[in-house]
Amino acid sequence: MKLHHTYDCLKRMNPVRLVALGYMSYIFVGFALLCLPFMHRNAVCALDNLFIAASAVSTTGLTTVAVNEAYNFWGQLVILILIQLGGIGYMTFSSFVILSSKKYLDDRKKDVAHVVFSIPRNFKIEKFILSVILFSIVVEAVGAIGLFFVFLREGIQHPLWNAIFHSISAFCTAGFSLFPNSFEGMSANFGLNAIISVLSILGAMGFIVCVDVWRLIRGKEKHVTLTTKVIISMTLWLLCIGGVLMFLTESYGEGVTPANKLLFSFFQSMTALTTVGFNTVTVSTLSKSAIMLICILMIIGASPSGTGGGLKTTTFSAIWGLMKSTIKGDNDVRIFGGKVPDDRVKTAVATLSLYISMLLFGTYLLTLTENGQFLDIFFESASALGTVGLSMGLTAALTSLGKIVIILMMYIGRVGPLTFGMALYVKPELIFDDAKTDLAV
Repeated sequence: MKLHHTYDCLKRMNPVRLVALGYMSYIFVGFALLCLPFMHRNAVCALDNLFIAASAVSTTGLTTVAVNEAYNFWGQLVILILIQLGGIGYMTFSSFVILSSKKYLDDRKKDVAHVVFSIPRNFKIEKFILSVILFSIVVEAVGAIGLFFVFLREGIQHPLWNAIFHSISAFCTAGFSLFPNSFEGMSANFGLNAIISVLSILGAMGFIVCVDVWRLIRGKEKHVTLTTKVIISMTLWLLCIGGVLMFLTESYGEGVTPANKLLFSFFQSMTALTTVGFNTVTVSTLSKSAIMLICILMIIGASPSGTGGGLKTTTFSAIWGLMKSTIKGDNDVRIFGGKVPDDRVKTAVATLSLYISMLLFGTYLLTLTENGQFLDIFFESASALGTVGLSMGLTAALTSLGKIVIILMMYIGRVGPLTFGMALYVKPELIFDDAKTDLAV
């Protein structure tokens, strides 16, 4: 009777709350598994296990313990599964199982999927989910093959497992690494930089772009959606601007060649914008201007329906369009010649307001619990909320209260500040109306 009542409550629950609850359930299941003694190489306390589970599901990559030292193969496998589930989104795997058995998704599951992926209504959700799974498998497999040969040439132990782990971690923009200093030991390896960058950018730009471009190539569509145009353009512009500014303002120490300097600059820009969180240089050694630039890119973040976090490029574009229209005195907000409806602009403004509020509140709480420098604390807070995983060294020294604050921020960052707020206050009847535009924010 109680089970039937619980199921009935879940059926009536609005999709936004189901998404928030779904990610939370992933975290606690992962936490329970990581607490099992045979998962560990060395003893790990319960709070650290919860931290790692939350970081994996949120695809953040912040770690309070060294993954390779703390967990054995089975523990690492659990973490990798959590990363994959968190990366492709709540309900995606279960929906795939349902579709594989030739069943159709009911309206409730479709509504949840639309919340998870933020996709335009002209996308057929069943085909979209199948495309997401297929695309993820193909990209991660190709990435793993490439990384296998890179690690083999570098003399890395267990090159196959390391290749699989880091390929999935990169595509899901998780930033979890089995190496003690991420990729600092292979910072000048062009092949590694290229493969990780391609995987991260594909994951961050999102499944909307991949499916949309594939439909265009196959001739099923004459034009890509406005969302795809905005995502591709903004991602390329921000990567270029970030990389050039890093190259011009950061020295990376003595003896660094211009070629390596360019490689380092692009990678640090890429890792912040895509929120993948890998690093090829020690973040704490960078200049204040570079740290500030990385913070800006982390806050902007990846794109809707992608595996990354942050404010999202489409939201940033809508805000940018609003500023331009206000300065010019125009009544309409336009991006790439397309008018953005008022409800989408309001959504973007609300998202920005909530995001900045949570970032500042999280930073404030960390200033109460931690003894680090303010810049270190703000950077940690921005990295957690943006699900990035970069750190200036504060993560390993976090207090117990600090770890709880970061766990909450990573969770909110994965669900999305606006979705999290709606999960608390939205009415039971959630109405989606994308008839006016295909811009996902």
